[in-house]
Amino acid sequence: MVAKDATAIHEEFGGDRLPPGQRRTDRFPVLSKSGTPRWNAETWRFTATGAVEDERSLSWSEFTDLPRETQRQDFHCVTGWSRFDNEFAGVTFPTIAEEAGVGEDAVHVVFRSLDGYSTDLPLEECMREEVLFTWELDGQPLPSDHGGPLRVVTPHKYAYKGAKWVTSVEFLTEPKRGYWERRGYSDSANPWREERYSTW
Repeated sequence: MVAKDATAIHEEFGGDRLPPGQRRTDRFPVLSKSGTPRWNAETWRFTATGAVEDERSLSWSEFTDLPRETQRQDFHCVTGWSRFDNEFAGVTFPTIAEEAGVGEDAVHVVFRSLDGYSTDLPLEECMREEVLFTWELDGQPLPSDHGGPLRVVTPHKYAYKGAKWVTSVEFLTEPKRGYWERRGYSDSANPWREERYSTW
């Protein structure tokens, strides 16, 4: 499958491809709040709940049967490194939103993970084709320490907005902060503005 090139996303934000304060690396460091959780393909479920018309609960095979695409994206970690030209394959956020039928009163999203992690974004920040639920990296199954079986990637945000080991998305009618956001990290997380930490 030919990869859609999403590496020019920085132009939308008026910045260079490498955001300020970042260094480029070909490595892919492993960072998470705790250890790598285990999962079972037979019992794993993905849910889409909250302010939707049709709450969904999908098995692994049902999820990976959804329309998929491959994208070439850059990846920016809040700790100061960036990795260019990652090829992620998976399902776009708008596809999941369409499957569930997002309600007109939905304004915010919380992603939750197997290890208890959570992160949040305004709905409008998620409704982009570049926000991807991915299970492949560079043509291979996504390694478990990088969030496999499934993680979210958000190339327009620092990577803590892309939950590893994601198992659910909840559509909300009002904002709610995630794990790092409650601990002082920026809720907006724009790499080109160096929005690493909260100002409140």
